[in-house]
Amino acid sequence: MSQVKTDILIVGGGPAGLAAGLYTARDRNDTIILDKYMPGGQINLTEKVENYPGVKEVAGFELGQILMQQAQGFGADIKIGAEAQGIKKLDDGMIEVDTGDNTYVAKIVILAPGSAYRHLGVPGEEKFTGTGVSYCGTCDAPFFKDKHVIAVGGGNTALEDTMHLAKFASKVTLCHRRNEFRATKIIVEELIEEAKKGIIDIRYDTVIETINGENAVQSATLKNVKTNETEELPCDGVFVFVGMVPSTGFLKGSIDLDDHGFIKCDPAYLRTNMPGVFVAGDCRVGAAMQLATAIGDGVATAIFMKEYLRDPSWWQRDNFQSQGY
Repeated sequence: MSQVKTDILIVGGGPAGLAAGLYTARDRNDTIILDKYMPGGQINLTEKVENYPGVKEVAGFELGQILMQQAQGFGADIKIGAEAQGIKKLDDGMIEVDTGDNTYVAKIVILAPGSAYRHLGVPGEEKFTGTGVSYCGTCDAPFFKDKHVIAVGGGNTALEDTMHLAKFASKVTLCHRRNEFRATKIIVEELIEEAKKGIIDIRYDTVIETINGENAVQSATLKNVKTNETEELPCDGVFVFVGMVPSTGFLKGSIDLDDHGFIKCDPAYLRTNMPGVFVAGDCRVGAAMQLATAIGDGVATAIFMKEYLRDPSWWQRDNFQSQGY
């Protein structure tokens, strides 16, 4: 195992990490970005992006490649297949990240490992992901204008995104495996009122067993968990709103996480509980889970880190508090 020293180490090569790397490298800081898969993150799975400000429309994978090339163009060194396994503060104030093959030592670490959408794990889901199966109503609802879609979930995001879908789709069938929603009461009441308009059809005690189709989603097989009755319901798309899983397991015991594994931070400056370690993107508490905000986080950390490099005591100033909210 060899040790690699750098000024800035970024863990994660999604939009947040690549944006941070672009800025830090452009400021002539030696920058290394670690990514365990292919740079671009979740955006690589999006067929097309049309809600990124200033860009009319672009394929998700293409945008990920552009971000990667921009960061590399300013000198960022992207290590593909490098998975962070642990982090610790050294006695000399530097920060060490272990990947199993190498240890990386840096003045600043920006954590941007992202989060993964929780999947249903049913036949057809993987096949149609990005081409009929979606995990973001805000992102993809406009692509289903005047079509019938099925939504799955029972939390706040599921209900809010279902109501957002109803602004575009001709019909939204919302399936929830229990007989009542987990969402807050006021959002449930709002959903029920919206359902009275006839576009949203609520199916309690119902799960999806399969997502069906040839080249596109054509139907989904639904099952009532109480009666075991099944139904093949024609539809044009399936939206899965069953939560996010942050890629932060390697941080346990070192960086403060909330009960769901999201990184706690100071929301003003994105500082974690470990001096010199910032956080950006969908892995942090309070993240908006959008491309634009992830990139904004990455840029912000690249700017805020200068305060720490100038004066390490800044970390405990400006009403710092690591928050989980």
